[in-house]
Amino acid sequence: MIDVTNSWELEWSLVVRLLGAALLGGLVGLEREASEQQAGLRTHIAVALGAALFGAVSTLGFQEFDRPRAASTIQADVSRVASNVAVGIGFLGAGVIFRRGNVIKNLTTGASLWTVAAIGLAAGVGDMTMAALATAVLLVSLVLLRPVRTFVRRRFGEETHDVHITLSDRDAVSRVVETIDSQDDVELCLLEIERDDEDRTVVVAQVRGRDEGAQATVVTLSALDVVREVREERGAS
Repeated sequence: MIDVTNSWELEWSLVVRLLGAALLGGLVGLEREASEQQAGLRTHIAVALGAALFGAVSTLGFQEFDRPRAASTIQADVSRVASNVAVGIGFLGAGVIFRRGNVIKNLTTGASLWTVAAIGLAAGVGDMTMAALATAVLLVSLVLLRPVRTFVRRRFGEETHDVHITLSDRDAVSRVVETIDSQDDVELCLLEIERDDEDRTVVVAQVRGRDEGAQATVVTLSALDVVREVREERGAS
């Protein structure tokens, strides 16, 4: 017979694990919050804290099974808790990733949630050193490598640009599309039609290419007689 009794004693080691996981997850969440991502401070803290609790339960919550295990057929595979955390966080990460045209957004945030879950799990099982080290490496990759990523993309790669075109003729959308398609240095990924406060037609064209190609497209669109205003923004990545 397994003796399972409720205990209200506060284990300070468990408190340190949970608070440590929340702190580490919060550091990553602050960076995502500063980057104006959908999943920010509170989400990353919740993921890290939940994963830490699962880790703590897997190491401390099944101790009553240790004694009778050798003398009975009772088995408790605590490693399944960690594996299910890894699987479950995939659904949450997929929820923040979305696709617009040919562009996939929030992929980095989804990956940070997945990593924060692993950090919380490490803290939950008591390995605070590994959790802190993983947090430091993750923050370095998110913060210090951002200028490197920007340089590489501008020098060798392509970026997404949102071109806002205000039209004087609502039936001129086809001319805008034809003009963008005629540009060799950019690719039209997505086209949206909106109405501004003055009830004018605004076309938001998402194009992918280098800065030079996007600027040339803006100049070409500005020359059209049906275009009142053109404004270009580099899309979030």
